[in-house]
Amino acid sequence: MGKSRKKRWSDMSRGQQVATVLGSIIQIGLLAAALWDIAHRPDSGINGSKKAWTAAAFVNFAGPIAYFIFGRKRAAA
Repeated sequence: MGKSRKKRWSDMSRGQQVATVLGSIIQIGLLAAALWDIAHRPDSGINGSKKAWTAAAFVNFAGPIAYFIFGRKRAAA
């Protein structure tokens, strides 16, 4: 079996490079927004513990999205 080498930035097509950069920007933006919201929201406004949601926010796209869907308590109408 031959050794496979890691794919380098220069080996990617222009479209793959753009998709990688955009995906990274979206991921970092979601993470930052979730962490900011967790830090500024009172404990009573979060379902569960802040520590658990902070840790979950670091799980790629799924963590921040799960926090925004399930972690925040909805305001009473």
